Amino acid sequence: GGGGEEADAVRKSIDKKEKSLLVERRAVFRGWLKNVFLGQAVLSLGLSWVMVSNPAALFGGQDWFNTNNLDVSIRVLGFWWWWLFIVPSLRSRRPKGFEKKALDLAFLGTPLVSLVMPAVTKDTELIWFANLAVCVASYGFAFLTDSDDDQDSEKNQPEWLKFVYKSLDFGSGRERGARK
Repeated sequence: GGGGEEADAVRKSIDKKEKSLLVERRAVFRGWLKNVFLGQAVLSLGLSWVMVSNPAALFGGQDWFNTNNLDVSIRVLGFWWWWLFIVPSLRSRRPKGFEKKALDLAFLGTPLVSLVMPAVTKDTELIWFANLAVCVASYGFAFLTDSDDDQDSEKNQPEWLKFVYKSLDFGSGRERGARK
């Protein structure tokens, strides 16, 4: 890149420090922050269940809840919580292997359930359980179809599915080549 030997030495030093910083950032992320995301997912799971089953337990004492008749709105938000908070919290842990595939499938499946099921039933608890079933089925499917050689399985996927999976990873560093 020009500048002579001294500039090359500075570039090498900067490159070495950037790589060291990347390793340090990953080491910090692997620890307590992953546990925070897991805790957030667990708390969201419990909160969303209360929202779909008995929102008055959370908001019944509030004037705005009773005067604006928000019972149905909060129940609907409770089953959308799967796509809005639970699955994204689990995906934020940057899982690998079959768990990543499972959470990608769940992230695609839970909004479909939340959009289609209200046409079939108005029972918000049933829709919540359908979202739970999608997540459990996603884990089961990903576990049963997981192979040690992910490269070969990616080659067999249609282009549109590769695009969808790549789009789900946008912002994770892959688009810049930071993650392999």
